[in-house]
Amino acid sequence: MRNSLDVEGRPEATRVVVAMSGGVDSSVTAALLKAEGYDVVGVTLQLYDHGAATHRKGACCAGQDIHDARAVADRIGIPHYVLDYESRFKEAVIDRFAESYVAGETPVPCVNCNMSVKFHDLLGTARELNAKVLATGHYVASRRLPDGARALYRAREEERDQSYFLFATTHEQLDLLRFPLGDMTKAETREAARRFGLAIADKHDSQDICFVPTGRYTDIIERLRPGAAEAGDIVDLDGKVLGRHDGIIHFTVGQRRGLKIAGPAPLYVVRLDAATRRVVVGPREALTMRRIALRDVNWIGESALDRRLDGGRLDVFVKVRSTRPPQAAWLSQVAGEYEIELVDGEDGVSPGQACVFYDGAEGQARVLGGGFIRSAAAAARAA
Repeated sequence: MRNSLDVEGRPEATRVVVAMSGGVDSSVTAALLKAEGYDVVGVTLQLYDHGAATHRKGACCAGQDIHDARAVADRIGIPHYVLDYESRFKEAVIDRFAESYVAGETPVPCVNCNMSVKFHDLLGTARELNAKVLATGHYVASRRLPDGARALYRAREEERDQSYFLFATTHEQLDLLRFPLGDMTKAETREAARRFGLAIADKHDSQDICFVPTGRYTDIIERLRPGAAEAGDIVDLDGKVLGRHDGIIHFTVGQRRGLKIAGPAPLYVVRLDAATRRVVVGPREALTMRRIALRDVNWIGESALDRRLDGGRLDVFVKVRSTRPPQAAWLSQVAGEYEIELVDGEDGVSPGQACVFYDGAEGQARVLGGGFIRSAAAAARAA
């Protein structure tokens, strides 16, 4: 795996900053690059008040993680720095997370974190440290194209692929980012950790939102936005009141549990109306959406997106949730806004979530970009 970062010059003359979270993946990333001879510098971000968050299985970025990252750096013999990004993280990620839920959306804070903190601010820090590249432990692949530019691809192990959370990465950032684990499986990563003698080889994976250590995201929202949990009506698709709720922040599109409504058939949350504080419910078939309007679209495919569309529509595959497989779709521009039309429809499409574009559905397909879901509709636009 010699010179796996695909950079010019000898590895020992190439400084690499590795974003070290204290987990297995970023630790192995640092160890692999150090073993290859690179001049590795580990950086861990303090993202929130660690005194207020207890470390527990499935949580990340807690105080124990900083300790683990430092221990790994000592073990492999690299310098390690802890940077206080708490205020920046609160502004760019936590506050936006709360605002999105209050607006009736289902946010993806990991996308905002990668977009604004890790791949913007941390890249700036890497440059200040005279590093040629920033490496992370994400399971995604970056490869050089014939024209010299770099492109993003899904990871080798489909179950570990994290490309959904990286769609907002720009062309300029891709030139400076590297993902050494993209062609490895998790089992191979853990085996590498054992080979390097890292104490975190069997550490649990991060699963929860890092700044919600209790798993109760509504506690964060109510603390940041007092009074956000206003009661309202639960209504059916025709507007008939079926019951009451204690705040739309407690619900997401596709949710079935917690409605406390008895009926002849199961009901699901179909839509959240923040303006009227209404939770709209309906049968499962009402969850199927065909048309998705997008905002803040980022394109990292070939040439400019508008040129690719040129008044028509582009065949793509999209993921509307990180755990869903890519689905066939058409991307078009209507009245100056980008829209996705799903060939077979998709359930549980929620505003605030990401819709990520790929050039295929199988294997290590290329990531073409994506956007945030502004709204969704059941019917496809008439041709």
